[in-house]
Amino acid sequence: MLSEGEVRRFAEDGWIVVPDLVGGEILDALDDTVDQLVSAAPPPPGHVGHHFYWLTSAEHPVLFAPLEAADGILAAAGDLLGGERVEVAFDQAQVALNIPPYSHRPGRPHIDGYAPDQQTPGTFTLLAGLLLSDQTKDNGGNLWVWPGTHLAHAGYFGASGPEGFAAAGGYPDVELPEPTQVRGRRGDVLLAHYLLGHNIGGNDESDRTRRAMYWRLRAEGHEARWDKCLSDPWLEYAGVRRTIGR
Repeated sequence: MLSEGEVRRFAEDGWIVVPDLVGGEILDALDDTVDQLVSAAPPPPGHVGHHFYWLTSAEHPVLFAPLEAADGILAAAGDLLGGERVEVAFDQAQVALNIPPYSHRPGRPHIDGYAPDQQTPGTFTLLAGLLLSDQTKDNGGNLWVWPGTHLAHAGYFGASGPEGFAAAGGYPDVELPEPTQVRGRRGDVLLAHYLLGHNIGGNDESDRTRRAMYWRLRAEGHEARWDKCLSDPWLEYAGVRRTIGR
């Protein structure tokens, strides 16, 4: 499903956007559900910037439909993991809005899963993000990513051990490249390595709310080896290892 070029870009940069991975009927059903969520629990009056809804499969099963569709998100993730069974971490879907005008520019990235005094961080294998609205220009609510930081972070954890997560207060002090804003169209899907640094961008050059959905995916058995995954970025990525010869 994924081309060799896409897998190699993922290995180098830590992320790719797969075009047209989710089709119209599923997108329309998701839009209807998001409309219902916003109507039932709207953002506070005057609120700008990010606004999230976190749902389980029992609450809104339609939000998990894009994962299971034939040649869909789990299938693409499976190409990277190379036969490992892929599951939804935390039984959780995230609806992510970014409401204009929001002039925010993130100063640095973050890695998901850290919380102060949390004994075991909430790690996973792969972040999948579905664009529900076009994001073809910068500063329209785009997610920001720092290419290659998945490898820099793995090097940090290789030297510090998993306890380096808490020691760094959730974000390692690594040399950062220039960030990139993720662009794509409705129905495109972002696949990003768990260790890739990313953050919320601004929405001040668009006049409409950015809509996206995210799922945290993990290889079956991840909880038993999460600490090793921090220092070995390809431990759960047999498909990537085969392609890059590791």
